[in-house]
Amino acid sequence: MAGVLSIVSTPIGNLEDITLRALRVLREASVIACEDTRHTRKLLEHFGIPVRTVSYHEHNEATRAVELVEAVRRGDRVALVSDAGTPLLSDPGYRVLRAVLEAGLPVEVVPGPAALLVALTGSGLGGGEFFFGGFLPPKRTQRAKVLESLRDLNAALVFYEAPHRVVESLRQIGELLPGRELCAARELTKLHEEWLRGSPSEVARQLEARDAVKGEFTLVLGRPQPDTGELDAESVASVIAAATASGVGRMEAIKELARARGLSKREVYRLLEDFRDREAPSASRD
Repeated sequence: MAGVLSIVSTPIGNLEDITLRALRVLREASVIACEDTRHTRKLLEHFGIPVRTVSYHEHNEATRAVELVEAVRRGDRVALVSDAGTPLLSDPGYRVLRAVLEAGLPVEVVPGPAALLVALTGSGLGGGEFFFGGFLPPKRTQRAKVLESLRDLNAALVFYEAPHRVVESLRQIGELLPGRELCAARELTKLHEEWLRGSPSEVARQLEARDAVKGEFTLVLGRPQPDTGELDAESVASVIAAATASGVGRMEAIKELARARGLSKREVYRLLEDFRDREAPSASRD
């Protein structure tokens, strides 16, 4: 008789968030496949679960998948967990799941915590359709492509981001997705849980002012706000000034504003010139 692959959600921080069903399935498992056996062992020891663990990660997942399929085929219950939260959302394990499905063997999902749902629920920016993009690309050009492809999507956007990249990502989000509200949730369900709200540039400035930025972030962006009309010269000058103050080059800021608002760079230049010309007389009178 075949066993089953159980995809088990575990806490993202607070250990009280584990479900009774998850505890039962983990206790009944023949083996628990986890990203980091040391990390999962702490959880198992806390709940007194003496089940054998094996690791799976991007470097051994192909070979491990074969082993786990054979375990399920001979009747074992194999529990698959991630380091925290719901497996497969932004973690390895896809090959294991696909291998079991392709072998025609049973799969069950034991639901539980997920950082994206906690952040979306508490952000106040959901309330309908949403898009989950996982971790944003680490390189600026790749990140720009992702953000630009989502500019007109009428839905909340949810991303994960690492602490050492979050300020840079927030600046770029503010440039490429203007008008969206942001909620940045940090260290969800843990002792130092924190919710930061405002525009992407405002939250970036708050974080940049700290001695260090720590903890994983979940970023929730609200739906795009309706365009209130054409940009005027003062608005353009303000946007460019804010972008350059945050470290973006003037030429890059002009190019990204033009792209974000569907203008040509020449139009942005003209509005900047209009603002400069308008301000020049008052400056000379002082």
